[in-house]
Amino acid sequence: MYLRCHPYQNMALEHHSNHKMRFDQQVENTKTYVIPFIQATLPIRANLKVLEIGCGEGGVLLPFYQVGCKCIGVDLDQARIELAQEFLKDEIATHRMTIELQNVYEKDFLDNHAYSFDLIILKDVIEHIPNQEQFIPFLKKLLKDKGQVFFGFPPWYMPFGGHQQIAQKKWTSKLPYYHLLPMPIFKWILKTAGESQHIIDTLVEVKETGISIERFEKICQQSGFTIVNKQWYLINPIYKYKFGLNPKKQFWLLGAVPFVRNFLTTCAYYTIEKD
Repeated sequence: MYLRCHPYQNMALEHHSNHKMRFDQQVENTKTYVIPFIQATLPIRANLKVLEIGCGEGGVLLPFYQVGCKCIGVDLDQARIELAQEFLKDEIATHRMTIELQNVYEKDFLDNHAYSFDLIILKDVIEHIPNQEQFIPFLKKLLKDKGQVFFGFPPWYMPFGGHQQIAQKKWTSKLPYYHLLPMPIFKWILKTAGESQHIIDTLVEVKETGISIERFEKICQQSGFTIVNKQWYLINPIYKYKFGLNPKKQFWLLGAVPFVRNFLTTCAYYTIEKD
């Protein structure tokens, strides 16, 4: 079992190529939306031990550090880990912040951190991880009793659930829903548009690992987790920083319709608790 990294390079939005901008957006989004959501079921306090899997540049972790948490961030992308170590060098020097190039499946990580975290964060990460049916129950080995996991992810069937906004060509980066086409047609569109092999490979990986609301909830329940809080968004909070759009929660009526809600829900927030 392994985790895939999700590199950002040569991508269409400035958000994807300006690392400091992305870091600052992560910080602000976490303060404004992520922490208040988690606080509803898990008080964020000093000395809480927090792990972020797929931490990227580390912007999500910084607000947790600022309220006194002990933070560990791991990622498989060497370049992004180096950025995080640069952006968070003062915090790392205090020994309450650790940033590592690390696969959480590795034995040494589990030996050092088994059953030790109060909170695990996966922000825009679960949709990149293969074998989610194995990965989500694995997280129980890292959590304390009553520990919680936060997930924020775009449901697969939403307009840009295939992450096509990272494409380099104007129309392939802006066309919604075509990630839902059969794989041969999807690849043909990207090749015909002139996308690089790197972009094609990245988008194909996302297509292979994308996750719907229903499948996510089913995996959590089968893994011995309780869903303790959830919020679906019609307009993803991060779109405030990317596109200048005000976040909007999903309408309750649309959210009540299984499967259909995936097509118009651009972001799902969940916290789950170890039974």
